[in-house]
Amino acid sequence: MITFAWPWLALCLPLPFIIAKLLPPRAQTNSALKVPFTLPEVRSGNYMANNRNLPLPIFISLWCLFVLALTRPQWLGEPVPIASESREMMIAVDLSGSMQIEDMELNGRQINRLEMLKTLLGDFIERRQGDRLGLILFADDAYMQTPMTYDRQTVKQMLDEAVIGLVGQKTAIGDAIALSVKRFLNKEDSNRVLVLLTDGQNTSGKVTPDQALEVAVANDVTIYTIGIGAEVMMERSLFGNRKVNPSRDLDEGSLQHIAKQTDGSYFRATDSASMSRIYQMLDQLEPVEQEQQQMRPLTALFYYPLALIMIIIIGLCLLPTLSALYQAVRQPRGANNVR
Repeated sequence: MITFAWPWLALCLPLPFIIAKLLPPRAQTNSALKVPFTLPEVRSGNYMANNRNLPLPIFISLWCLFVLALTRPQWLGEPVPIASESREMMIAVDLSGSMQIEDMELNGRQINRLEMLKTLLGDFIERRQGDRLGLILFADDAYMQTPMTYDRQTVKQMLDEAVIGLVGQKTAIGDAIALSVKRFLNKEDSNRVLVLLTDGQNTSGKVTPDQALEVAVANDVTIYTIGIGAEVMMERSLFGNRKVNPSRDLDEGSLQHIAKQTDGSYFRATDSASMSRIYQMLDQLEPVEQEQQQMRPLTALFYYPLALIMIIIIGLCLLPTLSALYQAVRQPRGANNVR
């Protein structure tokens, strides 16, 4: 809706008429000096060009627009929720070679682990409205793909663009934890949560998981670990199909230890349904911050009446020129016969 910052300035609206009443009347001029209405310039429309007095309707319009601008009209927008405190969550995703194993099923289609993770994790990111999210991708090394941001669409897009083998084929779990803790060090007034998703064990990196865990505990970082991979998978061989465990390299003991030491939880995702339930449990364990405050954006509108005033003034200044051009166009050309 439209509001006014200084509505009391509307009292200035009758000011010119009050001044006109208080001023003494002007002396009457001799009627012989009055301009007769039969002059050609009046009939041709040049009276406005030569008359220095502003017509009363135009003056009233300009004054009303000026007073309207003085009251500072502004548009009050819809309420926008503001989180009362900062909440931050870092998401670390494993991009090692084993993430391309197709032991997951989604919507009746067999897909690899990373594709399933992108679909369901993307929905989880969409629900984290009001939280600042960051994305870490790790394999041989860990690197920051998206720093902490409220822009959930960017985090989701960066996740969708991640490909297996982008940073190698191994798994640097310790580096991913250490990098997450480093990003939290400059944030003292926020909750520090890391969601670590992997399907293997630490096989690379400059920092071991135990070393990174010590740093995480010292800096009050809560880590939720998720082990990805089916427990049984049919594999073709020369002797026919046989059942294998595609998650034999998953170090569940280490992931459970990391989660327990940081007051977090360990989850096992064997299919898309269990992964979806894990994200729902994370929403309960780390609920989205409830908005306590609201802000209504204000958009200034005073420049609209000011712009209209300028248009009217420019039109009055151009009126003599336009009138002269109009008369020049209408005047018929005389023909001189030369004998």
